[in-house]
Amino acid sequence: MSIDRVDRTATSSAAARRLVGEPEPGANERTIGQLVADVTTDLGTIVRDEIQLAKTEVTKGVSIAGKGIGMLAGAAFVGLLGLIFLFHTIAQVIAIWLPMWAGYLITTVLLFLIAAIVGLVGFKAVKKAKPVPERAIAQGKETVEAIKPGS
Repeated sequence: MSIDRVDRTATSSAAARRLVGEPEPGANERTIGQLVADVTTDLGTIVRDEIQLAKTEVTKGVSIAGKGIGMLAGAAFVGLLGLIFLFHTIAQVIAIWLPMWAGYLITTVLLFLIAAIVGLVGFKAVKKAKPVPERAIAQGKETVEAIKPGS
């Protein structure tokens, strides 16, 4: 036996057993006021449920993203330390053939060149980005269309 059936039979009140849209016992039709009240209640419930679902999804996503961002930050720091030692080593290797200052100068110019190229590529990517919540907009339009009279 389903839980729904158990709950419905467990209540003794006729009003509690009445389904949405059904007239009250003894009444032939539901009044417009009763129908409007049902629609208002149902819409309120739908909106509250959708908001709760969105909150739950966002909270879960933020939690997972926070852990991931922390791990990425740690990896980036260790990688940065590794790069510092790598470039120091490159400068020392160049210093085998040239003076020490020339090795460090060449390495520094190379780093600035790489930083400029990556910065320009990143700047172009940011200019192209248009963060628009397309799915949320589509869902909102569908909801409006469903609510409009005559649809």
